[in-house]
Amino acid sequence: MSQFATLIGIAFAAAAASGLTGPAHADGEATQLAPLGKLRVGVYPGSPLSLTVNRATGESHGLAHDLGAELARRLSVPVEYTTYQRVADVLVAMKAGQLDFTITNATPVRALDVDFSQPVLSLELGYLVPARSSIAKADELDRPGMRIGVTKGSTSERTLPAKFKNAAIVPAPNLREAIDMLNDGRIDIYMTNKPILFEMADSMQGARILDESWGLEYVAIAIPKGREQAMDYLRRFVSDVQANGFLAGVQKQAGLRGAVAAAPQ
Repeated sequence: MSQFATLIGIAFAAAAASGLTGPAHADGEATQLAPLGKLRVGVYPGSPLSLTVNRATGESHGLAHDLGAELARRLSVPVEYTTYQRVADVLVAMKAGQLDFTITNATPVRALDVDFSQPVLSLELGYLVPARSSIAKADELDRPGMRIGVTKGSTSERTLPAKFKNAAIVPAPNLREAIDMLNDGRIDIYMTNKPILFEMADSMQGARILDESWGLEYVAIAIPKGREQAMDYLRRFVSDVQANGFLAGVQKQAGLRGAVAAAPQ
């Protein structure tokens, strides 16, 4: 995890193992993390990292959704959710002061606009192809005529052009549209983290996730800049939910697949 710390320019201290299992909190930390007296959580649909809806029960789950609710409980403030189409829209709203909390891939670019906790977990990055595709390996992708789908405004959109010199990188406005683009042949493959790919594949008959991966994402809590006094509390919160089984329960409820446990901080 030293690579992660280098990327975002923060050295994380070891977190205390106690003191966050109940709702007790210091007033200053609640004021810092929820300055309007409520925790405003930004989510986007279709990703177990953020927000999914159980089709059988109608219940909402997801890392951002459920961890936001748990943090609000511990701060003794209500939680308020706002749904956006893409994670990029969530981060724009946070930078504008409209949100207090979300969960996202922690990158150097994003760290310019928001502050991150230590990693909550890591995710494998992968490849999704539709049923009709003959693609079996990643080394078949970088050729003229190949159309690689990514989410508009995502880290993948910024980084993949350097990885694939001959293929075309095609942004999709959201995950629902990305599925349609795969189904109707506007793109040949879709690349993002595996938890999202599994969710997409569930609604695409015969779709396949290739066995290979092209890296890891480090997923962390994001909060607005200027709230540094609350960061120690937030880091202890992350360490606590990792250690006490709460995070594992959230992952199960959200149907999160393709995650790798983050190393303790």
